[in-house]
Amino acid sequence: MILVLGLVCFTMLMLVLEWIRADMVALLVVVVIGLTGLIPSDRVFNGFAGNAVIAIIAIMIMGAGLDRAGVLALTAQFVMRMARGKESRLGVVINAVTSLFSAVIPSQALAALMIPVTSRLSARTGVPISRLLLPMAFCILTATNTTLIANSPLIVLNDLIASANANLPPGAQTVPKFGLFSVTPVGLALAITGVLFFYLFTNKLLPEREDERQKVTPGRTESYFAETYGIVGETAELTVTAESPLVGMSIGEVEQLHGAPLILAIKSGNDARMAPPADQVIWVGSVLGVLGPREELNRFANNQLCKVSPRMRQLGELFNPTRAGISEAVIPPSSRFLKQSVGDLRLRKRYGISVLAVTRGDHIYRDDLRTVSLRTGDTLVLHSSWRALQEVSEDKDLVVVTDIPREEQRPNKVWQAVGFFLLAKGLALFTNLDLSIAMMTGAIGMLLSGVLNMDEAYKAVNWKTIFVTACLIPLGWSMDSTGTAAWLAQEVLLHLGHASPWILQTSLAVLTLCFSQVMSNVGATVMMVPVAISVAVATGGNPSAYALIVAVSSSNTFLLSSGHPALMMVTGPGDYRAKDFLRAGLPLTFIVLVITLVAINLMFR
Repeated sequence: MILVLGLVCFTMLMLVLEWIRADMVALLVVVVIGLTGLIPSDRVFNGFAGNAVIAIIAIMIMGAGLDRAGVLALTAQFVMRMARGKESRLGVVINAVTSLFSAVIPSQALAALMIPVTSRLSARTGVPISRLLLPMAFCILTATNTTLIANSPLIVLNDLIASANANLPPGAQTVPKFGLFSVTPVGLALAITGVLFFYLFTNKLLPEREDERQKVTPGRTESYFAETYGIVGETAELTVTAESPLVGMSIGEVEQLHGAPLILAIKSGNDARMAPPADQVIWVGSVLGVLGPREELNRFANNQLCKVSPRMRQLGELFNPTRAGISEAVIPPSSRFLKQSVGDLRLRKRYGISVLAVTRGDHIYRDDLRTVSLRTGDTLVLHSSWRALQEVSEDKDLVVVTDIPREEQRPNKVWQAVGFFLLAKGLALFTNLDLSIAMMTGAIGMLLSGVLNMDEAYKAVNWKTIFVTACLIPLGWSMDSTGTAAWLAQEVLLHLGHASPWILQTSLAVLTLCFSQVMSNVGATVMMVPVAISVAVATGGNPSAYALIVAVSSSNTFLLSSGHPALMMVTGPGDYRAKDFLRAGLPLTFIVLVITLVAINLMFR
């Protein structure tokens, strides 16, 4: 028990402080569990083959298939028709559609899919994006409990219940597992609450500011830079003459010169490319595609003995808006770019992408970008070809929030994608198959029908989430097998033993949502579900109700932007501040808590 409590404290501390990556913490915990024999060695890594983990992988693949088939694009068109450009109606429709998708697509993946859709709708209707993104993200969390296939804590719940059943005292009744739609009454109540909450209180709770940075649909390069980030100027071509001192210098050296413009492209001989790397050498006759104020471009050209042409004669094809342009992208919590500097990433050399600015909160970095270390939620302003941007976004290291042309959409596969998705739900609902088998049937159907290929399926899986979930499940098992959960339950009863069931349930729910604000909701669920079941058994309560209260409360994370990946991802594009989350999150947290307790007790009375 001491070992288990030590691991729990260590896990919480590391997930809060982030000294070690979350997936590495989870791997370390599961290895320690194996070395110390807290559970049998043949079960230590069973989390990787558990129904919960396999189901999550399949759901991620199917979500990517729906996106690849253009379901989200059709959604944007539907929302536009329903909203008719009115702000109040637009918000309701976006939140309602998001809530519907949240029942079947994991929250972080859904946020990545819906941010560009919402940005597009904001640009077309003129409604400030700050009025749309935060309600959308909150509605993802309120509606994610509608089914058992979108919310990781609910998927993990059945595995935790199975472990608890194996360690119940003699004579105690086993806890039944939850079905696909067992939680739907609670989830629907919360989903409707989220939509109504923002319909009634958006004007009072959300910022009224309209920031030019929030218009993320790319237009002409020069006007977009000026309006969005204050980088004024226009594009031009500089031809390097034989007398120019730039001959023999690298792109990086030229960029360090006083008054140097932004260098976006280069043509040497017959080779033309976007975003030249810093070590590329400039030769006689090289043509540079640059951006800057006309006066500064002319001055730089005169000083460096270059010919300047305001017309894009030789690089015009590269700067064609249908092939390249400006975009914005957010750093998600699972990105490999975290804690690396812009210079270390070498995006120009690896992908042909220029980073022109980084936004963090109210601050915009435009100078010395190479030294800026990236954090979760940072918004990057990029210039690149759309093809290069799409390639880097496939690895999920960047979430592109700009509506860009997509070459790899497969609209002819939309019916196959929807059909196999409905088949998976039908198998989970109307048969006795495990959730993992039902969901994987839909995923393999999409792969066989060409909605996705195998490489795209691998990229669709957030392996960090998979490792964290699979490795923390044994921690929950060890809490049961060592009696730690029962001991914690006794300590809770020692102080609240004479309290009513409502007080006990509220205490467990509040403790869970507090844990979820500072650590993963899966981690909070793994630690609290065994305790909740033990409390229910000791007090004669319904273990199913107590376990479900904990699992649902783990998604009640509205107070901090760092409380959930979906909230982190909208912070930058929406230009939100901490007070925006508190202003809208405090009342919603209380309302969700009350409805959760009432709805679950009505279900299990």
